[in-house]
Amino acid sequence: MKKLIPVVAVVLVAAAAIALFAFRGGEPHEAEETDGFSTDKVEVIYFHLTRRCITCQAVENVARDAVNELYPAEVGKGTVVFRALNIEEKSSDADAKRLNATGQCLLVVSGDTRIDLTSEGFMNARNSPEKLREAIKKAVDPLLKALKAN
Repeated sequence: MKKLIPVVAVVLVAAAAIALFAFRGGEPHEAEETDGFSTDKVEVIYFHLTRRCITCQAVENVARDAVNELYPAEVGKGTVVFRALNIEEKSSDADAKRLNATGQCLLVVSGDTRIDLTSEGFMNARNSPEKLREAIKKAVDPLLKALKAN
């Protein structure tokens, strides 16, 4: 019996990891190719469901505020954009398909680059919003620099 408990624990952890991977649609922190996203701006996109908890709302609010506070000039020019999209509405279907968004997620997208900040968003939005803000800055800054270089 004592040998069975660690085996069951490992199986449960593996099943949870597989389920999370399948629900989120890919590996976190990976830059992935997209097809057809704008190469002249950086988009911070939060896909959400119709029914949302306090944490879901916090992810959106912290991400929106971070973009507006960190990049006011770029937001004014349209170079950096924040969008919150309800993944359950048909109007979001095209964006969700292009970005392989199958559920709630926070993405930073520019050209062929897709950075997934979902884990950082849900871990930090309520209790450590400054950490989420830093993750957004860390993702957006190099993409913005690349835009300016072109």
